[in-house]
This record gives sequence, C-alpha cells and structure tokens, in this order.
Amino acid sequence: MAKKQKKNGGGTPATVALTVAGTPFTLHAYEHDPASPSYGEEAAEALGVSPDRVFKTLVADVDGELTVAVVPVAGQLDLKALASAVGGKRAAMADPAAAERTTGYVRGGISPLGQRKRLRTVLDASASDHASICVSAGRRGLEVELSPTDLAALTSAVLAPIGRT
Repeated sequence: MAKKQKKNGGGTPATVALTVAGTPFTLHAYEHDPASPSYGEEAAEALGVSPDRVFKTLVADVDGELTVAVVPVAGQLDLKALASAVGGKRAAMADPAAAERTTGYVRGGISPLGQRKRLRTVLDASASDHASICVSAGRRGLEVELSPTDLAALTSAVLAPIGRT
C-alpha cells in the first residue's frame, strides 16, 4: 500500500486523524453522482475495487446507545449480530439526523474515523480477509484505503461477523 497520498483535497477529520496517528493510507477521490442509489456500490465501481473490499459505515441504535457498524457494501448489516457483538439486546438503524449530528459527517460520507463524538465501533470480521479495505474518508466521493488492523486499532473496534450477504 502506498504512503499517504492526497488526491483532490484531503483534510477531512478522518484524514487528519490518520495523519496525526501516523497511519499509512491511500486517499481515493471520485466524482460522486447525486442520483446514485448506493454510495458504497458507487464507490466500489468508481474505484474499480471489489465490493467486498469497500466497507460502508452505518450508525445503529443499540439499546439506546449509538454504535457504528462497518460492513462490506456487497452485503447488509445484521442488526441482531451487531447487538450481540456489543452485549446488547436490540438494535435498529439510527435516525439519520442523529447519526449526522453525532458523527459530524453527512449521510453517505460518514467515516468510522475522526468522528465528532467517538462511538463504539464494530468491524465486520470479513475485513480480516483483506490486506486493505476502503472506507469513507468523510465526504461523498472520497474513500480512504488502509489495513483493517489499523482501522480496528484507531477506532477501538470489535471484530465480529455482523454482515450478511
């Protein structure tokens, strides 16, 4: 993986967090189409990366506490598995406005890194199958590629099988 590479404007809280931590990453920019039905699938296609290596960041409410789930765009989040991974009983997708307000990012650009309020995070165990994965760099049309080990360390993530195909 290349060292820090900036293409078409970095400087999001996510890229700042990576830089401050000294974590190697590659930044990938692409032209976001506002009409695209899926931000993650759009990113995978635009970057020419397999959808099982591009991970979406979802915010769920687990027993009243916002929790971040990072799962491949090729699948879906298993809410029961997410709740179980953090010792909870019930999970539901968070209100989008609450997710945006809490993370400091807009929907479709929520990154697991550099959030306004650090939320507990669960990374799908399939991330370990790859040397590097892509996640949102903090805005639509911008992805950051890094090792799943680094992502888990920077977010204090629990690795668990929370995705389903």
